[in-house]
Amino acid sequence: MVGESKVKNCKQLFFILLYISFFSSLAQLKVIVTGGAGFIGSHLVEALLERGDHVVVIDNLSDYYDVRIKQANIAQLQQNQHAENLSVYYATICDIETLDIIFAQEQPDVVCHLAAQAGVRFSIEEPECYVQTNVAGTLNLIQMAHKYGVKHFVAASSSSVYGNKAKGPFKEDAATDFPCSPYAATKKAAEVLLYTYHHLYQIPCTCLRFFTVYGPRGRPDMAPFKFLDEIYHDRTITQYGDGTSLRDFTYVGDIVQALLLIIDKPQGFQIFNIGRGQPIQLNDFIETIERVVGKKAIIKVEPMPLGDVLLTHADVTKLSEHINYQPSVSLEEGIQKMYDWYQETYLPWVSRANHK
Repeated sequence: MVGESKVKNCKQLFFILLYISFFSSLAQLKVIVTGGAGFIGSHLVEALLERGDHVVVIDNLSDYYDVRIKQANIAQLQQNQHAENLSVYYATICDIETLDIIFAQEQPDVVCHLAAQAGVRFSIEEPECYVQTNVAGTLNLIQMAHKYGVKHFVAASSSSVYGNKAKGPFKEDAATDFPCSPYAATKKAAEVLLYTYHHLYQIPCTCLRFFTVYGPRGRPDMAPFKFLDEIYHDRTITQYGDGTSLRDFTYVGDIVQALLLIIDKPQGFQIFNIGRGQPIQLNDFIETIERVVGKKAIIKVEPMPLGDVLLTHADVTKLSEHINYQPSVSLEEGIQKMYDWYQETYLPWVSRANHK
């Protein structure tokens, strides 16, 4: 009788484990992340792997900034303890034939489209590549999402679509008909395209208007990284305007936590601001970096360039109601986290890369 009881208990345990395994596998998503080698993308891929999802990175390793940074991000992801659930395709979203092959092979549940030609100022010099990547590339992806039955299409938009508004906070239903740069215009165009495909084919689409994201692995062309790097090396930083312009700086960890919840909650067609909701004056931003680095900035003041705006300020009420979004990282804490990464990871990487 004792032996029979043990056998019965073992059988019960076996079926319980089988049940858990089966429903755990059902809960896993296969997520395509375009731009997965980049700043926000690499953080999102890491978080998706950690929670057990299968991730497919599509990235063309654009040379808009040092390609070796993106290669290092991919190398780090490939060392993740869940890297068996990671696939990487070095491809451009402008090549629809290659995208077709990838979608047919991978059969994704979700697309998180973060790839873009970034940079407000550069878009004034080279507008054609912005239209090709940000508009035509997005069109290619939503066509593939329709063809292969993707359950949720999540796309990165930008606070730039709001244009040069004098007052904040900016709400999602505010007019966005007056973009100040080709970059902003292409982001607005992508939103409209996604709405059209939702209208035609009922594809759940969520557009996220990011507000000045910063943090570890930050893009070297953006002010947070540039200022930190230049102040650390006692180089002159360029301050545009009198320092009273305002930006809604948002820590990348807060962005990624929101993205994870958004991916899991498709709801028709939605546009959400995703920022901190607390704009910081440029003067205060520079002073925060000075305190963290422990050095004073050497500042050269120049006029505001074409395409720049004086204010970004996210109203995050809608996102808070949707996923209980509560950004938790203050500017000082976020800059400290970024500086820790800069000292512990970035500077040693630069030293190794320069000696190869």
